[in-house]
Amino acid sequence: MNLHQFRFVQEALRHKLNLTEAARALHTSQPGVSKAIIELEEELGIEIFARHGKRLKRVTEPGEHVVRSIEIIMREVANLKRIGEQFSAQDSGTLSIATTHTQARYVLPQPVAKLRIAYPKVNIALHQGTPEQVARMLLDDVAEVGIATESLAQFDELVTLPCYEWEHMIVLPAAHRLAAVERLSLEDLVHEPLITYHPSFTGRTRIDQAFAARRLVPRIALEAIDSDVITTYVRLGLGVGIVAEMAVRDLPTLSGGELVARPAGHLFGRNVARVAFRKGAYLRHFVYKFAEFLSERLDRKLIERAMTGHVADYEI
Repeated sequence: MNLHQFRFVQEALRHKLNLTEAARALHTSQPGVSKAIIELEEELGIEIFARHGKRLKRVTEPGEHVVRSIEIIMREVANLKRIGEQFSAQDSGTLSIATTHTQARYVLPQPVAKLRIAYPKVNIALHQGTPEQVARMLLDDVAEVGIATESLAQFDELVTLPCYEWEHMIVLPAAHRLAAVERLSLEDLVHEPLITYHPSFTGRTRIDQAFAARRLVPRIALEAIDSDVITTYVRLGLGVGIVAEMAVRDLPTLSGGELVARPAGHLFGRNVARVAFRKGAYLRHFVYKFAEFLSERLDRKLIERAMTGHVADYEI
């Protein structure tokens, strides 16, 4: 057995047992992938996959155990590579970060800039997606660090730690009738056309839950994944925006006084942004340093304890 066979099994699983897609991702031929998996099964004396003709249909019961072992082996192989990189060039390499648009646009610029100053030879690769895609990029070893508000804590294969709290803000045109109200209520908002995030982004679940708890049905006029898009449409008078507070810190400067922002933590509660790492991953020095730049609540000792299973969480 060899690492190529293990990689072929993993890629088959990633592509929902479609060997043609797996072969394309691996830049090889479909028959070659199929042959390698069959050879591995023959060496182990079990079927990893149940088949219908030549097509893979599902993972068998013994195959589930094999897949788990392969994941451990491939994770340790990746760790070996990182250890080699760490000690051959401790101040250089690439830090891959998976995150959402809001984090990339409003939260990460300063930590990334600080890291570049501390480690000028380290390149940064930013991968953006939904919170679930962020988690998947960590699990697939596309990224070393993941940052998002939703989903990350739902994956047992990840170590997650809270970074910081934030609240939603209501954004209105300065001339809007509600602009003079300092403490808005759900009843104030329910009849307004609302412009806010897509359900899978930036605490949208809390917004929906707050209205549902009061048996109110909001009028969602537009959904977006980008806070700048939301404020742009608010500026055009198409509705009232609900955005993350990070997105409106410089609102007076950016909007020239056209818009006003009101805190909405009393309506939708507080949200927690989390940083995540894949369990068992070897983290390079500059990964720890980036986490420290990201949040004053994070330090190397805390992360190391969490990575070895000694810290489940901590309060922020």
